[in-house]
Amino acid sequence: MVGQVVVLSWMVAVGCAAEVAVAVKPAQTLTVVADRADALYRRGETVTFTVKLEVEGKPAAEGEVQWTLSQDGVEPKRSGQAKLVEGRATVTGTLDAPGFLQCRATWQGGEAKLTALGGAGIEPTQIKPSQPVPEDFGTFWAAKKAALAAVPVKARLTPVPSPRKTVETFDVQADSVGAGVSAYLARPVGAKPKSLPIILTVHGAGVSSSNLSGAAGWADAGALAMDLNAHGLPNGNPKEFYAALAAGELKEYRRAGRESRDTVYFLGMYLRLVRAIDVLTAQPEWDGRTVVVYGSSQGGAQAIAAAGLDPRVTYFVAGVPAGCDHTGGLVGRIAGWPKFLATGEQASPGVVAAVRYFDGVNFAAMAKAPGFFTVGFIDTTCPPTSVYAAFNALRAAKEIFNDVPAGHTNSPAAGKAMREAALRHFAVMAAGGGAR
Repeated sequence: MVGQVVVLSWMVAVGCAAEVAVAVKPAQTLTVVADRADALYRRGETVTFTVKLEVEGKPAAEGEVQWTLSQDGVEPKRSGQAKLVEGRATVTGTLDAPGFLQCRATWQGGEAKLTALGGAGIEPTQIKPSQPVPEDFGTFWAAKKAALAAVPVKARLTPVPSPRKTVETFDVQADSVGAGVSAYLARPVGAKPKSLPIILTVHGAGVSSSNLSGAAGWADAGALAMDLNAHGLPNGNPKEFYAALAAGELKEYRRAGRESRDTVYFLGMYLRLVRAIDVLTAQPEWDGRTVVVYGSSQGGAQAIAAAGLDPRVTYFVAGVPAGCDHTGGLVGRIAGWPKFLATGEQASPGVVAAVRYFDGVNFAAMAKAPGFFTVGFIDTTCPPTSVYAAFNALRAAKEIFNDVPAGHTNSPAAGKAMREAALRHFAVMAAGGGAR
């Protein structure tokens, strides 16, 4: 059954400068804004971008900008120049297929150089995944989960000092396939059995400890909360410990093992999601119903994967999610981080085949839980085309927050919307509402 689709837009009257190459005094700003506040269009409709250069908040007297229109950063591209009149110039373009039209503008005055982006969605809810779900996708992951289930959990919870008086906190270690679960767990002091919804928060790209304060914050809001570090590393070490790993053996983890679906680095990361849920659902305080997985960027990819892999997940929140539509380049589109296949790369058939088993569009297609997404219209790390490909593949009820002026970030408005979505799900489940 096709679920409910809700599209939320962050309405803006002005754009935001992006990729400022040189700080300039007096203050100069360059912005690119589509002519509709929601920046949404039908295919073939003309999009008019306004490029604006200001000096200390006032229109620049004169100048010229270089501009490029593209399909979310890739071909087809069209470039030109435009003169600024009272600090403004316009650039127009269209797309004849669902996708995103990106306008990149550059202005240079002496040594000062500014670059800004604007984006417009062209029927984005019609963007399809670049490849179908592999026929044995479910079989492959069922076998991997069976191998995980054969490994005893052996959860070890060690009390650690809590940052909040109302919350008790623990370092959690548990066995998994490969590196084990390493996390912080938090729960309200005195929580009764079967009283708390679960929230599992997961990390963006990088190498770090689990986040104790993050877990404690959610516990203070009435949840049984776990913050899981992405790599199964010990928690609480000095920053230098994680920095050394990031510069050493984990430096290129994002594309490690891409030659085979059995060696892709994210295999262990995604199985740790299931094992973390094993630990959480074994806690007596769990309400027996509610499991939310919540993250941004790489964490958004993990949230989608968890929903696709584990039927215990009742809701997921994926902010500017990575890991979507890895094979977009095969159909002339852009893919999201980790960019398994670089734009224009002639990757081997083995690599192409392997990465499809780690694609957010395929996990979304498998998921039964409803979900909440955010998307930045000028995100060049996890481009909006890739995010919408995954959003559209989800057949359960879903919402997406269109963060029109945002790059690879969750604006305060988007962050607030994510948190409120999770809390709404808690309330619905507490009131006896269904998970689906």
